[in-house]
Amino acid sequence: MTDFPKDIYTEPEVDPDTLANLGPLAGLAGIWRGAAGHDVNPKADGPEHDAYIEHAEMQPIDGQTNGPQLFYGLRYHLHIVQPGEVETFHDQVGYWLWEPATGNLIQTLTIPRGQTAMATGRAKADDKTFSVEAVRGSTENGICSNPFLEHAFKTDHYRITITLHDDGTWSYQQTTTLIVPGYAAPFAHTDQNTLHKIGEATPNPTALAAMKAKAAG
Repeated sequence: MTDFPKDIYTEPEVDPDTLANLGPLAGLAGIWRGAAGHDVNPKADGPEHDAYIEHAEMQPIDGQTNGPQLFYGLRYHLHIVQPGEVETFHDQVGYWLWEPATGNLIQTLTIPRGQTAMATGRAKADDKTFSVEAVRGSTENGICSNPFLEHAFKTDHYRITITLHDDGTWSYQQTTTLIVPGYAAPFAHTDQNTLHKIGEATPNPTALAAMKAKAAG
């Protein structure tokens, strides 16, 4: 989107109830567990297939403005282990954001291996399937890695597609395209899982304060 308003300072009115304004992200709000994760990753002797168990927490944040731009979103934390293990297999934090005025979607992600990215896409408020992607070299939806990852497991492209199901679950298909020494072609590092709700979301701070004030009379 490049058709920006001339007034870059005036902020819109923000609805305090983020959960009512998440559009396609509404189905992700809450606390989730998925026990059927499947990961395909590169090893020296070829692709390795791993099962994993995932705990995902997606909590609403207060509406965020950049002048006239307004996002509603979720702060998330993913914690993943392999069956029967305690050691963390994958940990990830970030935000999912939706801009109602444009349909723009953003996912930010950071992992404690020294890597961060911002992936973007578009969706309508009632969409049940949506995707975001990040590409190498972009200043708008790019990928940044520490020097070793740049050398050994260079990320060229990232894409995740989320599908919301009628039974209240949601699933994802994720592909991270890697350039790995010794592999003749780019490697598709894939992850997939289906998440089941185990807890409800906590209202965002402004909405929670309004609810408490109303209850107090």
